[in-house]
Amino acid sequence: MIRFSELAGQLTAETAFTVLAMARALKARGKDVVELEIGDSPFPTTPHASAAGIRAIEENQTGYCPSMGLPQFREAAARSVTDEFGYPASAENVVVASGAKPFEQYFAEAFLDPGDGVLVFSPQFPTYVPNIARRGARPLLVPLRVEDAFRPRAEDVRRFLETDPRPRAVFLNSPHNPTGGVATAEDLAAIADVVRGTDLMVFSDEPYCHMVWSGRHTSILSQPGMFEHAVAAYTFSKSYSMSGWRIGFAVAHPEVAEMIGKLINTTASCSPPLAQWAARAALERDRETRDEYMGRFRAKVERLCQGLKRVEGLGVSMPAGTFYVFPDVRRICNRLGITSHGLALYLLEGADDAFGVACLGGECFGDAGAGFLRFSCAEPDDRIDRAVAFLPEALTRTDRVRRYLGENPKFALREPYPVG
Repeated sequence: MIRFSELAGQLTAETAFTVLAMARALKARGKDVVELEIGDSPFPTTPHASAAGIRAIEENQTGYCPSMGLPQFREAAARSVTDEFGYPASAENVVVASGAKPFEQYFAEAFLDPGDGVLVFSPQFPTYVPNIARRGARPLLVPLRVEDAFRPRAEDVRRFLETDPRPRAVFLNSPHNPTGGVATAEDLAAIADVVRGTDLMVFSDEPYCHMVWSGRHTSILSQPGMFEHAVAAYTFSKSYSMSGWRIGFAVAHPEVAEMIGKLINTTASCSPPLAQWAARAALERDRETRDEYMGRFRAKVERLCQGLKRVEGLGVSMPAGTFYVFPDVRRICNRLGITSHGLALYLLEGADDAFGVACLGGECFGDAGAGFLRFSCAEPDDRIDRAVAFLPEALTRTDRVRRYLGENPKFALREPYPVG
């Protein structure tokens, strides 16, 4: 009999990929599915990045490179954040990994010991808690509130610092997945005031830094003294449509960057140099295309929001950032007696035999997300329109809802969602 470790036995996966697999299986059997479940770009990789990656292969840039990353890419990344986000960085502040997600694990390994407390604003990206659990640390989930536009509050950090027996870290995500909330400069200044002078460390997850529709992106590293307290992680997956290239970087104090480099050395060895040459070209030559993509994303988000506003019983606001829309479906769920993720899967599997819409229930991002759905905008406009047009019809097919719940009783809503 195979026996796994306690960690492996408790590990949870990112639900978006589970629903993605379900959607692809249904499509393979002939069902027409609009995929609004996964946070991927529908656009091609930006042109100079693609050309540089091809050139790197042709020039045999396919061997090992330094674990910290190519010096040329680290320099370009440092110039980029200094120019765009207004905080001073140099190559020694930058370390390279395969996207932003690996830095969750490296941050936890660098700073967390068993029993340490970690504040996580919730709903949260699904891999935060598993990466905290790898170290035997304790996640403390603090809900973001719709009435605060899903922005993090400094008083929650202060309360955590004052009441947790071993407060050690804060996971901060802005622009926020799944809600689309964006922390303002004032929010981050207030949080920095609480953190400064303690031994708290902040993991600042910033993959949607170029997808801000209200205001502008601000990093907590721009606050005085925060290089001693924060690691900011960036990816090329969203801004430059490079999710499959698996490339990103983090900015931190030089000692922290070097420590993360050691962790990379003992795990991945290094990130592919061909992807780093592509990413460098993206930073230096693809800003115009990137900004055009961001404009197209904004139009998609606005289109989806306007469509969802026409669905009776559904509450929706334009997100401040990201390419996700996070509508409130509590009234609909209460009326149909189904959980929000049950509703999401009903729209995919049960509402129609020939057509389905793939999205995610908010509880996929923690209990604080229950009663909401997350839609991405990673489909052509006409497909988004068709998905939205399908929703009112699907929500009136109460006989199909009952049948779906009969086949999937785990999605029956046991207690109505509280509605303000």
